[in-house]
Amino acid sequence: MKFLKILILFISLQLTAQQGGMWIPSLLEGMNEEEMTSLGSKLSAKDIFDVNKSSLKDAIGHFNGGCTSEVISDKGLILTNHHCGFGQIQSHSSEENDYITNGFWAMNYSEELPNEGLFIEFIIRIEDVTTRVLQGVTSQLSEKEKQSLIDKNSAAINKAASKEEWQGSKIKAFFKGNQYFLFITERFEDVRLVGAPPVSIGKFGSDTDNWVWPRHTGDFSLFRIYADKNNRPAKYHKDNVPYTPKHYLPISLDGVAENDFTLVFGFPGRTNEYLPAAAIEQITQKVNPSNIEIREAALKVIDEAMKNDNKIRIQYASKQARIANYWKKWIGENLGIEKSNAIAKKREFEAKFQVLIKEKGLEETYGSTLSDLEKLYAEFEDVAIKRSNFIEVFIRNNELMHMMFRLYQMESSFKKGEESFNKSKESTIARIQGIHKNYNATLDENVYNAIISFYTDNKDASIYKSTNFTNTNTALEVLQGDAEGVLKKLNDDSAYIYAKPFIEEFYNTINPEYQRINTEINALQKTYMKALMEVMPNERYYPDANSTLRVTYGQVKGYAPRDAVYYNPVTYLDGVIEKYIPGDYEFDVPQKLQDLYAAKDYGQYADSNGKLPICFLGTNHTTGGNSGSPAIDAHGNLVGLNFDRVWEGTMSDMNYDPEICRNIMVDLRYVLFIIDKYAGAHHLIEEMDLVHPKG
Repeated sequence: MKFLKILILFISLQLTAQQGGMWIPSLLEGMNEEEMTSLGSKLSAKDIFDVNKSSLKDAIGHFNGGCTSEVISDKGLILTNHHCGFGQIQSHSSEENDYITNGFWAMNYSEELPNEGLFIEFIIRIEDVTTRVLQGVTSQLSEKEKQSLIDKNSAAINKAASKEEWQGSKIKAFFKGNQYFLFITERFEDVRLVGAPPVSIGKFGSDTDNWVWPRHTGDFSLFRIYADKNNRPAKYHKDNVPYTPKHYLPISLDGVAENDFTLVFGFPGRTNEYLPAAAIEQITQKVNPSNIEIREAALKVIDEAMKNDNKIRIQYASKQARIANYWKKWIGENLGIEKSNAIAKKREFEAKFQVLIKEKGLEETYGSTLSDLEKLYAEFEDVAIKRSNFIEVFIRNNELMHMMFRLYQMESSFKKGEESFNKSKESTIARIQGIHKNYNATLDENVYNAIISFYTDNKDASIYKSTNFTNTNTALEVLQGDAEGVLKKLNDDSAYIYAKPFIEEFYNTINPEYQRINTEINALQKTYMKALMEVMPNERYYPDANSTLRVTYGQVKGYAPRDAVYYNPVTYLDGVIEKYIPGDYEFDVPQKLQDLYAAKDYGQYADSNGKLPICFLGTNHTTGGNSGSPAIDAHGNLVGLNFDRVWEGTMSDMNYDPEICRNIMVDLRYVLFIIDKYAGAHHLIEEMDLVHPKG
């Protein structure tokens, strides 16, 4: 295929070392390997990814489908972020056992806590299956017909894939659907909580420091994978034993210095580096601002309630963090796009693209691609904003409306028959029970009052007084009985009567129109991606993130966000004490940590300057999903734990700029210090391999 020839061409190009890009780890030989070497790496491509021998990839696990984790001992000990494990930490917490406030440390295997539904998945091998997936797909087919055939081919490939009975497989699209890879996986479902620092360490700085630098957050938690007696994946069982990994990461005690090589390995979620200027303009100037307003209004209500009620603080800690995270990210993204003049630069690039199309005689094939995209995005704008606002108001920020949305889906399933309805009812009951585990109806009503006007003028707060769904018992009573009886009771409920017309409009009008235009956009984006590689073969191309295993490499570096301001790349415990505000929700410091600082009792974890390092910066290109990713040094040792990006660089999902885009990592010496000196969990330190690669 012509596209594959182009792909081979750009993989083999010899270019100067760059920092940025999310590379497929099975394709590192050649250019990427040389680039890493020029940045200081001593690792070969085979050291990083090898199907036949133990390699770094065998230590990297997809944590619950949304974060990354890594194995750090031969007994299956897992490291990830505090915020990645926060849902599990919260689920085991109560006012009597407040692991959020006080932290949690299992001192032996028997104290490690199981977590229903939590999984960690490893990649066994990766195969290019593009030709087989696209077999029979021609330009004469409609987009719907193309996708149907791709799905059929993918299902056949998955079914025929060579793998062990306990392994899984999945196929993912790359380069906007121009290339496809098969992933063979192993998923472990007995994952137990081992340790977590108190929130005053794991989330130090909270919302104020989120997405910003300097940072002083010990954002880590520890879990352990358990397997059956054959070291294979198994559901939780008391007879399961700690997993013996194919590879685990030694931990460097030598730390980092500016310009040191860093490799971040993980499962980045989603990026859109090849969007046209029209799309970036729409996202940052139309969609983001409306969503920011909605979340800001919701957060104002939630934050106030959490500060005034300890029970609500525990109940809503995870929800608040989820809502606040992207609220602040979108603000930074918009500022970064503006500061870097990204839209204007994209338009300049697109003008160059148009000139080259003409020079190469490809006007008939690709000449109208960008203008067609521009027209589609103009048509897309209103429905994209409306759909996004619906999701924010009815799904992400208000729990009663979220329940109504799920109940509507349950009602709709009845069209497929009683069996389908009963299956949907079971999952809906589980969902509602999950919501009510940490639910405050008064707070939720206040959130509703704060955000509903962003979507509609039809506001009716009285539904909270009469609905059955603000109480667990009455909610479950509605869902008892056969389909006909349940649906009658449901359609008599005040909240459902109120929400149903909005949800019907979403499913019958808004979402179909959104999907219609989006399908056309995606098809054209696929053409644009192919055109870019054909017209500009010397440009750098890497596939957008899609929650598959990727490598991103760079160096430890500071940066200059503003005129006359330069940020050093490393922070220290001194900064924690400088920010300390007694009793503050965000900047309190545990007394024991204060005492250790006063005594300068850092053990073997101090830097060469005698100070205790906390966090450091790198030029690695990361995004959501890289939370918990290991930062690996030039020799393959663990030096940091990725958890964030700087505010000025959150635009990197659409526009990576090496001057201001930086990822933020916890220094592993701070992690070890907290485990050892603060928590006294010496047994965990003893099962790790601590090394001195710098001599």
